[in-house]
Amino acid sequence: MDLLIILGIILIPIIAQIYISSNYANYSKIENKKNITGFEVARKILDKNGLDKIHIVEVKGNLTDHYDPTYKVVRLSTSIFHGSSIAALSVAAHECGHAIQDKENYSFLRFRSLIFPVVHFTSYFAYIILFIGLLSEALNLFALGIALVSIGLLFQIVTLPVEFNASSRAKKELEKLKLVTKTEAQGVEKMLNSAAFTYVAGVLSSILELLRLILIFTNRRD
Repeated sequence: MDLLIILGIILIPIIAQIYISSNYANYSKIENKKNITGFEVARKILDKNGLDKIHIVEVKGNLTDHYDPTYKVVRLSTSIFHGSSIAALSVAAHECGHAIQDKENYSFLRFRSLIFPVVHFTSYFAYIILFIGLLSEALNLFALGIALVSIGLLFQIVTLPVEFNASSRAKKELEKLKLVTKTEAQGVEKMLNSAAFTYVAGVLSSILELLRLILIFTNRRD
């Protein structure tokens, strides 16, 4: 049982990463018919939704794209910022989906932002406490570590509707503004679905990790 859980924790994220990398590599090679860049797509979507004051900036790295709700900035990696592939359009539109969520006070985004400082703190100390609890055989301390890990899982679960909703908004905006053809829209959907799968895989992996810790606690207590 323990071996199966450990294999699941290791393999699920790897499979998810291979899946998104494969789709990203595929759709990065397919240029959109309008030959517009990720930056241009993002600008059009933001302006159309009354978000003309939100800046779009280029950042280093691969798939480092994100929306920063604190500074109201959409940050796009170089390949997405300058690229005109289906992948570039998909990622840029997705990050704009988060900006629209922010404007509309999307409840799950608000809740995720609210608990983020707590999660950041608990994630840092969770495994330190678990290690100390296991080493000293202090079950109460180990239980506290499990509770802290659970908070991290809650954050991941809340992230799921945020990401799925942003992707849904992205697809609607691209089609509404006629930035993609019907064939391209299918590629966008596959690209965004594969990205969403990585978040689902992350939740599944974390659930298995939590189950593993609970089994360790139960065995030690018995």
